[in-house]
Parts: sequence; C-alpha cells; structure tokens
Amino acid sequence: MTTRDEITTTEKRSLNFIEQKVENDLREGHNGGRVQTRFPPEPNGYLHIGHAKAIALDFGIAEQYGGECNLRFDDTNPTKEETEYIQSIEHDIQWLGFKWANVYYASDYFQELWDFAVWLIKQGRAYVDEQSSELIAQQKGTTTQAGTNSPFRDRPVEENLRLFEFMNSGQAQPGSMVLRAKIDMAHPNMLFRDPLIYRIMNIPHIRTGNRWNAYPMYDFTHGQCDYLEGVTHSLCTLEFVEHRPLYDLFITWMKEFKGETADIEDNRPRQTEFNKLNLSYTLMSKRNLLALVKNGLVSGWDDPRMPTICAFRRRGYSPESIINFMGKIGYTTYDALNEFALMESAVREDLNSRATRVSAVVNPVRLVITNYPEGQVEEMVAVNNPEREEDGTHIIEFSRELWIERDDFQKEAEKKFMRLAPGKEVRLKNAYIIKCDEEHPFDEDAEGNVTTIYCTYDPETRSGLPGADRKIKGKTLHWVSCGHCLPAEVRMYERLWNVENPRDELARLQDSGLEPVEAMKQMMNPDSLHVLTNCYVEKYVQTLPNLSYLQFQRIGYFNIDTDSTPEHLVFNKTVGLKDSFKK
Repeated sequence: MTTRDEITTTEKRSLNFIEQKVENDLREGHNGGRVQTRFPPEPNGYLHIGHAKAIALDFGIAEQYGGECNLRFDDTNPTKEETEYIQSIEHDIQWLGFKWANVYYASDYFQELWDFAVWLIKQGRAYVDEQSSELIAQQKGTTTQAGTNSPFRDRPVEENLRLFEFMNSGQAQPGSMVLRAKIDMAHPNMLFRDPLIYRIMNIPHIRTGNRWNAYPMYDFTHGQCDYLEGVTHSLCTLEFVEHRPLYDLFITWMKEFKGETADIEDNRPRQTEFNKLNLSYTLMSKRNLLALVKNGLVSGWDDPRMPTICAFRRRGYSPESIINFMGKIGYTTYDALNEFALMESAVREDLNSRATRVSAVVNPVRLVITNYPEGQVEEMVAVNNPEREEDGTHIIEFSRELWIERDDFQKEAEKKFMRLAPGKEVRLKNAYIIKCDEEHPFDEDAEGNVTTIYCTYDPETRSGLPGADRKIKGKTLHWVSCGHCLPAEVRMYERLWNVENPRDELARLQDSGLEPVEAMKQMMNPDSLHVLTNCYVEKYVQTLPNLSYLQFQRIGYFNIDTDSTPEHLVFNKTVGLKDSFKK
C-alpha cells in the first residue's frame, strides 16, 4: 500500500483533519500501514445528497492513500429493506465516479455475530431481558442519575442461552424479550447502560430468508463488520461521537472472542467523526422523503425537486459538480447550514465547461423579417461550447420567420431596455442585425398581446462577414426558425420548501400536534414546478441522448429528461445562469 512518510508543512496545512489523522496512523504503522474504508448504507431508501458527502470521503480517502473502499449494506432491519434500494445505491455510487473493492452485507456476518453473542452470554457479558421496552427505558436513568439493574441481569448462563435460542425460533413474540450486553448501569455514557444487542422481528430477510428471526442491533453490528472486513478507518457523522467508546469496546470483546489478544490495541478500525451535510431549503431524512413519495407530494424518488442523488442526476447535475461542491465545503467537527446557492454555484461552474449551447425559446412570439426572401433557408454555424473547442459545432437553420422570447420585445421601450422595440436594432445570435419597423412594428390580438413582430435585416451583417463588426446599442438575442424547430415541454423547477431550515421547522410543526405529512404540506413551495408546453428548440437537440447537459442560451442550464422521446421532447431546468433566488 502507498503511504506518505514525509509531508511538508505546506501540505499539512492543506490537509483536513481526517487526512491528517490517516497520515499519522500511517506513520505510526497502525494496521500494517494499510488504508481501508467502507461506505455502509442501509438499503431502506434512495441515497440523498448528504450521502454523497460520505461517499466522496470514504472512497476519496482510500483512493488518495492507495487503499480500498468496500460497499457494505447495513441490512439488519428487514422491515424496511428492498432489492430496489440496493440496486439504486450501487448505481448512484458508480454514477458519482467511484468503484468499490468488494460488496458486503451485514447479513454476511449474521452467523459470526450470533456466535459472538453466544460467547458473550457464556462469559457473563450478556443476558436476555424479558421486560417491556418502556420499563427498560425507565431503568436507564438520566445523565445525572444512575440506572437500575434489570431483574433478569443475573439470570443463569444456561437459561440465557436457552432463551436466546428461543428468540430465534420464530415462536417468540417481537418485543417479548431482547438480548442486552452487561456493562455498567451507572456508566456516565448512557449507551453503556446495558445496551440492547439483539431483538426479535420474525420477518423474512431479502437475503437470508427465514434463517433468522432475531436480528442484531446497529451498535452491535457495525463495528464488528468493520473489524471482520479489515477496515482501518471507520468514518462516521457526528452523531456517532458518543457511540465511539461502545464501538471500541465491542471490537475489543470481538478480538478476545477471536483469540487475538496480543495486539488488542492495534489492527482495529479507528472511528473518526465528521459533520453531516446540511443544506438550506433541503430536507434529507429518508423517512420524510419516503413519506413525500408515498403520499404523492412528489412524482417519485427521482423527482428533480427531491434531494436524492438520482433526482439531481435527472435534474441535470453532473457528478463532477457534486464532488467539487463537497470539496469546497470541506469536512469539519461542527455542524453548519450550507447555502444551497453554493451548490448551485458549483454546478454552474462545472456546466459552463461541459454543457452544449443550444437555442430554445420558452415563451415565444413570432418575428417576421419582411425583406428576407420567402422560402430561403440558410445554415448558420453554432459553436457547441466556447469553453471547449474540441466539442465542435453544429448547424442551425435561419429563415424569414423566427420565434424569439416574448420578454425580448417591448411595444414602447423603457429607457434602459436594450432589446427589440420599434426602431431599435439587435443582433440575432450567429446570424444578422435586424431592426424593428417603426411604421408597422407589430400585430396584436384583442387583449393587447403581441402576436407578430415585423423587422428588416441587414444582409451585410451576417456572422463571419466584415459587416458583422458594425456596432449597435442593442443586445444579442437567441432565436429558432419557425419552420425548422421542434415543439418541447420545459419543466421549470424551483425549491421544494419555503423555509430555510425545513428540518427544524418540521420538528416545530410536529411538536404543535401536526402529522408529518400535514406539516410538510404547510412548508412546501406551491410554485416549485411550472410546466411550459408552448416551447420550441432547435432540431439539433433531437440527436442528443437523454440526460445530456445543455445550456439554453441566455436562459439557463437544462438537461433532457428521462421522459423525453424524439416525438415529445422534455427538458428540465437545472439551474439559472446566475443566482436569482431570493429568500
């Protein structure tokens, strides 16, 4: 494995605290100088953007230090886990650009965990408790008051073994008994007060079927799986800080169980905690996201307003922009609320060098060039991306009748209006300078809406000709030819929530007595989606695959939706050309 033996002072200053810790461990020779991490999601929902931060760290650290990262599914709760979620998690990790060394499941270790639990019972370190969960909770005590022992704490080993077997028989009722580790009911860390390590569920597992009816708890599973897989650095979020001593204790016991006492303080995973990703105007609890989906408040897990990775993919975020954003906000030991606008900025920066420039008109009005020959069609050359010459060019047709944006015309121009109005000149992108007629500049309907604009063009000003250099005050407008464009549906997305911190607001509303779904309805932005059906795009777009990154010139970044077909083009707004969101 690659290690760093000598690090300069400058490099040290550039490292985050996790990288510093890894490098110190490598210098000291812990775990034989290896680096092995893991990403351990529970397959009970689709991954959200917060998981992307953990993915970038787990896989990134392994890659940076010549190690490996495993994918391990924490499948210890069969009531919530589905194969669909496993497949989606794998797809999301691969889309983000990472590769795992191995795929494991917590269920791979169920037998070893069971044997370990039996050993703990025989050692007098675990016992079966038949009290209700309410009584067990009451006996835990408080942070200032010691707990009280369970009346079953000192039952004989043989009886504990028999009851533990009964817990897995399929005949014991869920909740009727649990297996607890015997530690210290007066310990200042509440997690040490005889924690639950097995509970009865009697539910078939997606991988093990009916083999198990008693399932291990998370704290009893996670560290042991890390240890058995040879993980060297277990990277967790901050809520696991107080779990770390229990994590270490269970691993110490596991090493005793395996007879590995000579190096009991080495060759073990080292847990380090970092801050979660908290984004403004974003709710990231899988439980709440599932409620949104099940109650039809969004169209699905990949609804582009959702914070799931698959939703960001569908909306048009690139994996590179997401990973770059995680690098910008960094990893610390304190929680903070990051502005969503910062992530949008990272997306703009990436898409500027990635997106293909195309012409699209989302609020069209017809423009007729009265002195342009009827029936004539010219092929104009459009650059695919001015930031990347290697992306080449494509052809866009120009004709006498065009669609332009309705907002690019005013009947009577305001003082600083630099677009089209009676008597004013503008340049058409990749084409000519045109001038709006003064005698008969437009037609309008009975309600006063402009239906057609009339202009003339200067044939000497075509892009690429000497006359193209003629200076005018007007701006450059985009357009599509009426006879050479395609109708399209454009979905304009805004933020799903009206409140800056929906997590805290949801908790407040629930405390006031509202059910979660009703509370979420109160926070939702009624204008989070506008579907525009009277739009036009240039024909070139029809040749591009779904999920292609596009810039609709002068409008924003878009992509081709997964619903799109050649017969019915559908586009999603990814982000505007500049930050226009106001609180």
